[in-house]
Amino acid sequence: MKFKDKHRFVRSNMKKNRTRVWMTILASTIGCAFLIMLASVGFAIHKTAIDDVMSYRMMNEIQIQKENSMLEENDVKKLEQIKGVKAVTRKKYTPANQLSIDEYNTYADVKSAHMPSEEKAGFELEKGRLPQSKNEIVIGYHFAENLRKDAPKNFLEGLSEEEAQKKMKELSYKGDLLNKTITYHMKTDNQNVKVDEQAKTLEVKIVGIGKKPTKEWAMDNYVFITEDLYKEVFSILGEQDPELEAAENNYSEVNVYTASADEVKAVSEKIEKLDYLTYSVVSELKELNIYFTLFKAGLIFIGAIAVLIASIGIFNTMTMAVTERSQDIGIMKAIGATPKTIKRIFLLESGYIGLWGVGLGTILAYVISYGVNFALPIIIEQFINEKPPEDFILSYIPWSLTVISVTICMGVTLLSGWRPAAKATTVDVLKALRRDV
Repeated sequence: MKFKDKHRFVRSNMKKNRTRVWMTILASTIGCAFLIMLASVGFAIHKTAIDDVMSYRMMNEIQIQKENSMLEENDVKKLEQIKGVKAVTRKKYTPANQLSIDEYNTYADVKSAHMPSEEKAGFELEKGRLPQSKNEIVIGYHFAENLRKDAPKNFLEGLSEEEAQKKMKELSYKGDLLNKTITYHMKTDNQNVKVDEQAKTLEVKIVGIGKKPTKEWAMDNYVFITEDLYKEVFSILGEQDPELEAAENNYSEVNVYTASADEVKAVSEKIEKLDYLTYSVVSELKELNIYFTLFKAGLIFIGAIAVLIASIGIFNTMTMAVTERSQDIGIMKAIGATPKTIKRIFLLESGYIGLWGVGLGTILAYVISYGVNFALPIIIEQFINEKPPEDFILSYIPWSLTVISVTICMGVTLLSGWRPAAKATTVDVLKALRRDV
């Protein structure tokens, strides 16, 4: 019996019981859609977590620390010699962190940076250039926003937190700081530091402004100074102070960059063999992936229960089909149809039901997913008066989830039709022709 004949036979039989077949397809559709939608929540949370980690960390970055001491120049040279290392950036914390221009003042995260390695690692500027001489600096994108006049007395009285933030922006510096000269104050909170009153300020020029952060909530208020200026700052703050003298040659932050993310694991292993502690986004993602894989597997398992419930309907439909078509089965056997052919006919019918259910269920899941992601932020904003996070999604359906769901649904469908199909092969020809089944 050719496939074309089997298809025609199955199609004609499905039309005879159209209502029952479509109700079975509807159950399969709902089961498949529920499986995909439930699992899509886990995939959405996983994607959000990964995107959040990657938004403020570079995939090819490795953070370096020593267990019982600070990193120094010799450590940097060792790291630079490791095969696969593209650049080693290093920064030193600077105790003096006050800067001003005219009546505007701010406290920033001031660090000395090795500019050639920063450039090699991919540090980007919104505008301007990197420092080329001692008294040139680079500022963060939000530095101007934090450069403010002193607030008048009772300036924020009676305002909510959101209103106060907007009000404070009125005091921020409004001009372009690029190529402006600002005053760097040699002041620190450390009471042990002796400051020379005659040399407590330096004039520095802003030659570059860092690139805008990818996250709206991120605030870049850093200041990068040159290593030569860093040495001068320490000499002003008091080179005789034991605490500062000990810290002057120590790096507070050392990061290794590889040419690609694929090399991070191998380079990290080499660095760890030199007794350094390493941390990278790759290791963080590995832990996240293990956790979320278990979480998604649990959701898929729960969703599969709905598919199993739908399979009861398929089993019932196919069992009824075998009972109602016993005479047809007897006739097919009488004219030479083999048990294998009869089994394939009924498996083909259950497969058709499954395909319809899986197809419609997948389409329904994508429609619901799109609708939820579009409508939920609007609902939250309208009824809770809270703006959801940027790029917020509750449902995410990657192609891998679609493949997994389709495989589960089709597998369950065929298993549901297997027992009735096997029963069809056992129908006795004579009893079937006498309608005595």
